[in-house]
Amino acid sequence: MTDALLLACPRCSTLNRFPRERLAAGNKGKCGQCGSPLFDGHPVALDASSFEAHAGKSDLPVLVDFWAPWCGPCKAMAPQFERAAARLEPAVRLAKVNTDDEQELARRFGIQGIPTMILFRHGKPIARQSGAMDAGAIERWTRDALAG
Repeated sequence: MTDALLLACPRCSTLNRFPRERLAAGNKGKCGQCGSPLFDGHPVALDASSFEAHAGKSDLPVLVDFWAPWCGPCKAMAPQFERAAARLEPAVRLAKVNTDDEQELARRFGIQGIPTMILFRHGKPIARQSGAMDAGAIERWTRDALAG
């Protein structure tokens, strides 16, 4: 029997079983529900209903950028976060939570300032970083947090 990962679809948030060795071989797979690619190199916009599937139930680590549309540093970091998504997937899923729209998630994780990134593994926060970063710094910080 193959070692399967649970992966949440970036489009419909359906959980998919996917063989770990196929992912390691570069096969990015498709969602069994909607047919969308399981990885597209872009951050996933999460709301309260999709957050649990991605950050809580998926076997991949998830790096979440808590941001708001009026925030200057958030706007400056957005293209950097996008670049980091293209480089970190499929090892890590990158996601964004708009704190204006998802105030309960922001409260739940004690977001005091934005942008704030939280790295989740199996639903638990394992690292947190506030302030805008460039793509290289996001990648290094994420890899260091996963290694530590």
